[in-house]
Amino acid sequence: MKQVVQIRCKNNKKSQNISIGSSLSEIFFDFGLKMDFGPVSARVNNKVEGLDFRVYHNKDVEFLDLHTSSGLRAYTRTLFFILCKAASELYPDKKMVIDIPVSNGYYCDLQLGRAITDEDVERISRRMKEIIDAKIPIVRHECTTEEAIKMFSDLGDTTKVKLLKSTGKLYTEYYDIDGYKDYYYGTLLVNTSQIHLFELVRYYDGMLLRIPSQKDPSQLGELIRQDKLFEIFKEHHRWQNILGLRTIGDLNSAVEHRFSTDLINLSEALQEKKLAKIADEIASRKDVRMVLIAGPSSSGKTTTCKRLSIQLLTNGIKPVGISLDDYFVDRELTPKDESGDYDFEHVNALNIPLLNEQMNALFAGEEVELPKYNFQTGKSEKSGKRLRLKDDEILVVEGIHALNPTLTAQIPEEKKYRVYASALTTILIDDHNYIPTTDNRLLRRIIRDYKYRGVSAQETIRRWPSVRAGENKWIFPFQENADVMFNTAMLFELAVIKLQAEPILEQVPENCEEYATAYRLKKFLKYIRPIADRQVPPTSLLREFLGGSSFKY
Repeated sequence: MKQVVQIRCKNNKKSQNISIGSSLSEIFFDFGLKMDFGPVSARVNNKVEGLDFRVYHNKDVEFLDLHTSSGLRAYTRTLFFILCKAASELYPDKKMVIDIPVSNGYYCDLQLGRAITDEDVERISRRMKEIIDAKIPIVRHECTTEEAIKMFSDLGDTTKVKLLKSTGKLYTEYYDIDGYKDYYYGTLLVNTSQIHLFELVRYYDGMLLRIPSQKDPSQLGELIRQDKLFEIFKEHHRWQNILGLRTIGDLNSAVEHRFSTDLINLSEALQEKKLAKIADEIASRKDVRMVLIAGPSSSGKTTTCKRLSIQLLTNGIKPVGISLDDYFVDRELTPKDESGDYDFEHVNALNIPLLNEQMNALFAGEEVELPKYNFQTGKSEKSGKRLRLKDDEILVVEGIHALNPTLTAQIPEEKKYRVYASALTTILIDDHNYIPTTDNRLLRRIIRDYKYRGVSAQETIRRWPSVRAGENKWIFPFQENADVMFNTAMLFELAVIKLQAEPILEQVPENCEEYATAYRLKKFLKYIRPIADRQVPPTSLLREFLGGSSFKY
């Protein structure tokens, strides 16, 4: 009698008996499902697996396409694999680094020892298309970590060797395309032919790998210039190269050799130096009367604001904080979203005419009475707090819309100085595996929500897509408007976050969708050796999330 297992498919809400040992690809076919842009992976008991995963027990399965973040990650990793294979064939002994997420794609640095040319890019792109058209299987292997270390050592991949030596794992998985072997954090597609769309273009001194849009996978993501964002990444890479700390393997080695205190002190000093430089720049612009600070969720805007205020004081400038929350319009005047609910993140949820009128009055030397928003009644009220701006004072305004030109449209440009703050993770897992900046911020938020807001990791993860949608609408389109960008991420950060994040993530139950993200984050954190947070100073930006800050929030 043929042995079977029962599969409950969430896509069509049907159950079916399937031959034991079937792969997810075979199960998809057996259920007769149709997906225009998939499947590319699946959630199996709320853990994301590749389509080569074989089932030996009853499971709940949900197949994922490119409209999902997990599916797009699997597609993108596969593109990285094909790119690295093509480059290794055309430029043997030259190193490829998958580096910076920018311009709705990924900056890739092929280290040729000379400037990359359009001809180089065209050759690699053409070879990638040949690999895709050849419909080559992508095979997943498992071996002992010792065997993997020897294999990648023989291949000259020092960053993977350093990573694998530092993880303490007994077994390691790697992937193979027609004899080309590589290691990737997360699932891949099962055949090169599943790649239907990409573009490789020259970008600064390297290449930009463009990927499909998650919203419409039939189209590439919009190519937008992000010169300032790119430069802040490159600036941090220059520091990392000086320190010899580019990858998680390097970080683990530093922790192992007890250099963590030096690393913390140096990272904090670099941030403080950058803030001092920003304050000096503001002080040099005599017409500036207003500093606007914006950034996405959990970027550390509040601590950035407080530390920048201290640096302004050292320049003889007294910062005066203004809360945009007090400029909300009455609730019934708030714009509504597509669902008919009040959209409190909309820029027109703020009383923009009043803000501009009062700011210009302050700059003219007049006295104004600041508003106060009553969140219980949903009404704007008079606060009784009167303000007149002195010659040595400057307004500091923090909020998600601070860089949106609509917010301060009536205020002269020379009066404003804009700061964009975000946690831009610059350390890599290894040369072919970058760390998403959004994961860094999500880990920060999980810790902060749990410790200070009584919100579980499950709930924070559930809300995260909505938070990200708001950022994509109201923050990221305006980040290049900044006069300066400030990177709030620190090289040692993930090693410190690990100890607080892991026990919180463990509380996410397996029977909920959010478990997939919690499991992925836990798996990622296992690569990193921990650093105790007692070594982190009380003025550190990271204390905004960990606790123990000398600032009041």
